[in-house]
Amino acid sequence: MFLATDSWLLFPILLFLPLIHPLFASQAIPINGTCHNTCGTLPVKFPFGTGFGCGHPDFARYIRCSSGTLQFSTGTGVYTVSSIDYPTSTLIVTDPLMSNCSSMQNSGSFSLDRTSPFSIVEEDIFVLLGCSTTSPVFDQNEELCDSGSGLRICKGLYSCKGVTGIGLAPNAPVSTCCVYDPLIVLGSGFMLDLPKLQCSSYTAIYGYGGDEGDPTKWQFGISLQYNDSYYTEACRNCEDSGGLCGFAGLNEAFACICRNGFNTTNNCFGRGYAWSRTWRPKIQTVTSVGGFLLSWITLFI
Repeated sequence: MFLATDSWLLFPILLFLPLIHPLFASQAIPINGTCHNTCGTLPVKFPFGTGFGCGHPDFARYIRCSSGTLQFSTGTGVYTVSSIDYPTSTLIVTDPLMSNCSSMQNSGSFSLDRTSPFSIVEEDIFVLLGCSTTSPVFDQNEELCDSGSGLRICKGLYSCKGVTGIGLAPNAPVSTCCVYDPLIVLGSGFMLDLPKLQCSSYTAIYGYGGDEGDPTKWQFGISLQYNDSYYTEACRNCEDSGGLCGFAGLNEAFACICRNGFNTTNNCFGRGYAWSRTWRPKIQTVTSVGGFLLSWITLFI
């Protein structure tokens, strides 16, 4: 016998089980897919995750694991995450089309979405290569190019053999090179639009490898800072129980992903209701009848 109103179904269920009510609430429901704490050789920690439903939802659209490679996605492409430094909340991403000393080629653009929880690390150096002399980066009223140490960086890159890949001879005049020196912090919404800037290629340098005079030792890649304010007590409790922090449901509410592939609303020690992305059981009343549990369960369809 049951009563149905709209999409709500109320089922009286007689559970012939021993009195283990605390454990009943922790009976978990399988979710689609499993979260992991590594991707290839990289450790993956909150707020990042290896797939949808893992980590924090604000990061799930940007970071994912694909065939053992951790990837960072933006509107301009998919890039490889080469390293993550969790104590400093930074990660290094590499663009396969970005130039470096050994290989230069026509590049795509690079951007950060307007809602992105990432920003460019202030120490990053962007270099625009093979630019037209009419490029807006050379507008004297804008002062977008570093005319000090930037000249040394341009000379270093133009001394690389790889410069032939963008149609220039080694040690070509640096008049087509610009060390991009924006007047604002490069945060969400940043766009390096090469066609608009009339440049053939770009590179990014996040370190000199201990030798600023040798471009073959420079560290090429984009260093990003991420917002680390998402860590909560609920996530800490989940991790202490051996779980991984994730999310579930249409409202992307917190979920603790346990090692058996199930998730709960609290932790893997059996506290908190078990749920899946489509329905969640809640115990409405519990009555002991002759050593057994009589429970009414509301199913949210």
